[in-house]
Amino acid sequence: MDAKGAGYHPDMSFLAVLLALFVEQLRPLPHGNPVHEGLVAWVRWTGRNFDAGREHHAWVVWVVSVAVPCVIVWAVFALLFHFSVLLALAWNLVVLYLTLGFRQFSHYFTDIREALERGDEEAARGLLQQWRHLDASELPRNEVLRHVIEHALLASHRHVFGVFFWFVLGSALGLGPTGAVLYRMAEFCARYWSYKSHVLGAPTNLGLMQRSQAAFAWVDHVPARLTAAGFAVVGNFEEAVDCWRNHAGLWKQRNDGVLLAAAAGAVGVALGGAPAPEMQPDHGRSFQAGGMSADPQAEGSTPGAAPQLGHLRSVVGLVWRAVVLWMLLLALLSLANLLG
Repeated sequence: MDAKGAGYHPDMSFLAVLLALFVEQLRPLPHGNPVHEGLVAWVRWTGRNFDAGREHHAWVVWVVSVAVPCVIVWAVFALLFHFSVLLALAWNLVVLYLTLGFRQFSHYFTDIREALERGDEEAARGLLQQWRHLDASELPRNEVLRHVIEHALLASHRHVFGVFFWFVLGSALGLGPTGAVLYRMAEFCARYWSYKSHVLGAPTNLGLMQRSQAAFAWVDHVPARLTAAGFAVVGNFEEAVDCWRNHAGLWKQRNDGVLLAAAAGAVGVALGGAPAPEMQPDHGRSFQAGGMSADPQAEGSTPGAAPQLGHLRSVVGLVWRAVVLWMLLLALLSLANLLG
């Protein structure tokens, strides 16, 4: 059944996101959870069974890897909605709990900040190396801070804002939480194939890695700009827009550049700079902390003060204000729908 045609209520989106954020703060999803391990096994299986090394096979692998979970999630939503709106809301909450939330990445950020606050730069470098799989042993303090700020901003977008925007879009189309799954699966696949190639050094179809990253760049195109716009509104608007227009090109990944440049201007911190250190092998079972690739900065940085410890708190405040902004807008849309 088409949920939209059956009287779908857009205010379900607001309630689902609000409840998911609340529950995730109280009981964060543990690391190495069965869902994450299952997704790793799923993406590994699709690559092993559908990738024969040719260029067109890369798209087949990506489509199967992403589309099958999306179809399953939509089918469950449609079935539950057929019986009860409350059951559909509960399914939205479950899916959002698994795909959206700060606590899925924030422990590294918090631990690094605490290490720097007590002056333990060696511990901070070690944590950064675990988080980003980078050789951080020779990084000076301000470079540690820069990498932490940049990756925290990107992680907050990919774990919160990007999921939020695609979930709202999918809900508006009557697809329930399918949009959230589409975004996270696209990001997951891009991160997995990059991790396998760059960090583990395992044989990887180069076309698969490139296609998965290109697909995620397309999926993330609008959400990245909406997140950047939110940072501009809740931060220093003029500086954020100026950095967005003039300095987004410092990053090879355009979506990352837009997001980081706007955030840099909104907070008044200099981001970008020398290319990141090489990624280091990781023999652990999980790539939870791995990035899509080595940090893509070119030479040069945005205007602003050199990264300081106080900027970490400023970035946290910026992200939370942006969350409040988008939640208020979603609440207003839901209220308008109820009154209409």
